[in-house]
Amino acid sequence: MSRYQKAKPISVKIATVKVIKALEDKLTQFKKDYLAQEALDKKFTKEQEAYKKELIEYALANAKLAQNFRTSYRNYSKCLNIDFDLIVDESKLPKEPERDYTIIHSSEYNDTVTEIENAVRILKMTDEEVVSTSTYNAIARYL
Repeated sequence: MSRYQKAKPISVKIATVKVIKALEDKLTQFKKDYLAQEALDKKFTKEQEAYKKELIEYALANAKLAQNFRTSYRNYSKCLNIDFDLIVDESKLPKEPERDYTIIHSSEYNDTVTEIENAVRILKMTDEEVVSTSTYNAIARYL
């Protein structure tokens, strides 16, 4: 018997009421996450600006240690590009901020909300006490 055989399909019966509750909870959380995103984006942008400032200050303070110094000037844009390498221990660099949330685009938000709301409406209309496997598979990504 190969250890990479296909898994047998799972056959479970889940109460329709539980699925509806889970979908409604997920919808509420999804809406909260979307609304919180704007504030999180502003905070992240401020952290990015501070990080860039610290990085520039670090680079300028250590520019005398630069290796592989390169420059280029573009007449059309009056832009001078200065590029150099610093050999540095990563622990001495400013810590780059990380985005700790998922970006939800408005089109994704609208589509997801509509799909979850439609699923809840349909499930509320059924007389079935349990959700079929095919129905569960169709909505599982939201749970």
